[in-house]
Amino acid sequence: MDPATLIKKLVVITGASSGFGVELAKLFSAAGHPLLLVARRLELMQALNLPNTICTKVDVTDYKAFEDAVRDAEAVYGPTDLLIGNAGVMKLEKVWDQDPKEWQEMLNVNVLGVMNGMKIVLKDMMARNSGTIINISSVAGRKAFGNHAAYCGTKFGVHAISETVREEVCATNVRVSVVAPGAAETELLGHTSNDSIIEGYKAWKQTMGGKSMDAVHVATSCKFIYDLPQEVNLRELVIAPTKQNG
Repeated sequence: MDPATLIKKLVVITGASSGFGVELAKLFSAAGHPLLLVARRLELMQALNLPNTICTKVDVTDYKAFEDAVRDAEAVYGPTDLLIGNAGVMKLEKVWDQDPKEWQEMLNVNVLGVMNGMKIVLKDMMARNSGTIINISSVAGRKAFGNHAAYCGTKFGVHAISETVREEVCATNVRVSVVAPGAAETELLGHTSNDSIIEGYKAWKQTMGGKSMDAVHVATSCKFIYDLPQEVNLRELVIAPTKQNG
């Protein structure tokens, strides 16, 4: 594909095999953007069957593999104009009961994976004086929840990293934004192994009418942020079910 024949610019989405990532992929593809979809489950991304889309099996904690995937896509579709750092892991437990390996996994994916993506695209964006990064955090990146200590720590980190980098790059007209969803219908809860915590989370959802927020609304919010003029940056957006009380 000749980049000159494309009207819309390249969008890179991590964690694109489920949840927010799938809805983001469908939405930006429908808007005419070429895509690089990155996740560990290749077949789920390929099953979307989206045009002008490269699907790559990559672990975002592997910097070299992640960078290679981005450069290969840019060779086809031109420079990355939007990176959505969506890949994430949520394993809930009390600190004193949780396997430290779960802490490390969340730190690696939720924090280092986000930083890897930012490092890969930022210098080119700054040189062009254009580009957008949207990192998907969580309401748990703004306030504490029981059983969420390690997860909250990683998501508070996403907020802090994103805001720091935003301040550092804003003079180059590059936008860095954070979207912080509340409870949503994704696979995240399935990462937790403690059945009583899972049941408690489901009971909490019942207070919202039995179903939490549809992932499509988070995707639509990201699209809204991106579609604002480049000189306007919606720095942080918190989106949650109306009935969510935390």
